[in-house]
Amino acid sequence: MNSAARAVRRETSLGLTQAVHRSRALSRAGFAERLFTLAFSGLVYPQIWEDPAVDMEALALTPQDHVVAIASGSCNVLSYLTADLARISAVDLNGAHIALGRLKVAALTRFPDSETYLRFFGRADTADNVAAYDAHIAPHLDAASRAYWETRRLDGRRRIAAFSENIFRHGLLGRFIGTGHRLARLYGCDLSAVLKARNREEQRALFAAHVAPLFEKRLVRWLIRRPASLYGLGIPPAQYTALAKDRPGGMVDVLRHRLERLACDFDLDRNYFAWQAFGRSYAPGSDAALPPYLQPRHFETLRARAGRVSYRQQSMTAFLAGSPDKSADAYVLLDAQDWMSDADLTALWTEITRTARPGARVIFRTAADERCLPGRVPEAILNAWDYAEAESQAAVTRDRSAIYGGFHLYRLRAV
Repeated sequence: MNSAARAVRRETSLGLTQAVHRSRALSRAGFAERLFTLAFSGLVYPQIWEDPAVDMEALALTPQDHVVAIASGSCNVLSYLTADLARISAVDLNGAHIALGRLKVAALTRFPDSETYLRFFGRADTADNVAAYDAHIAPHLDAASRAYWETRRLDGRRRIAAFSENIFRHGLLGRFIGTGHRLARLYGCDLSAVLKARNREEQRALFAAHVAPLFEKRLVRWLIRRPASLYGLGIPPAQYTALAKDRPGGMVDVLRHRLERLACDFDLDRNYFAWQAFGRSYAPGSDAALPPYLQPRHFETLRARAGRVSYRQQSMTAFLAGSPDKSADAYVLLDAQDWMSDADLTALWTEITRTARPGARVIFRTAADERCLPGRVPEAILNAWDYAEAESQAAVTRDRSAIYGGFHLYRLRAV
């Protein structure tokens, strides 16, 4: 591992430690927190699990807007470019996510056509992708990102080889979903059978036959009740506790209910989240069942706007602290606040309020069906914002990923 790769790893470790560790190392809670940061230190999300269509509707982006967003796997950051906005500042504590985002932007500007781009990031399962990386991207990639993708894995292959092996089977989430499929097969269930449905009635029937029975199995229920078992979903210990309280049956009931929504509440030919969960791929031959940034009709637009995106390996709070007053119009926090202490939330919203331009909007999700700010962030700060309760509740029902309990939209009050 060269010096650039080591620096990325150091920054990731330090950032996650500051974000997650709240308890003494030798306590049970402290051990759980440190186990989570270890799991979360590499690539977590080859695809992220927030619906960009819902995001863009809530944000109502304009050509003057500067968006500050947590990058994660960059599916949404790049999808926002389909709206004609001024610029996007993407930040993330995880250096692997920054490397993935910069890879996607470099490919937009260097790949010859949309077919190559879709094959690389949408299908991600052919050796031609590695050759395309070497020919078109590697010479133009920044040093830290290139070091990340060209570091050797334990099997001796470079990390970029994941794009020849189905990238969606890699990363913490990809491995977690794969484990779920293997566990289902042990019980005679085929999760991918859901994708054979031709309508929602068949979706519900196939869910009842192949997915719902798993939640009655003793081993599955035991695993779900162990927080460490769900680290693959990116759920830290503090978030697990809040999420488990969201339904009377605890975490088992929560996961069953949300998987049922994912499988049954949206048409499969327009829900790429369902294809990822139950098929570990995108629907073949269906542009509608792709994230916006991968839809060929958007390729030239995204290529022309790729220079509007910048990446920083940094926390949202730190990035905003270094930004001028009244310098941003929209903030995308994903579910990061579920990790935060009251002091962290106050520091974040202090910076958001200081840097917000008139008319600014903030969106975020919570694992549980709850508002995480009242009573935790001082009223003097929250009173600067209006909570769009009706719009937030409606957005939850439209979010095709179906895994979050709450979607929240705040708007800066007019002075």
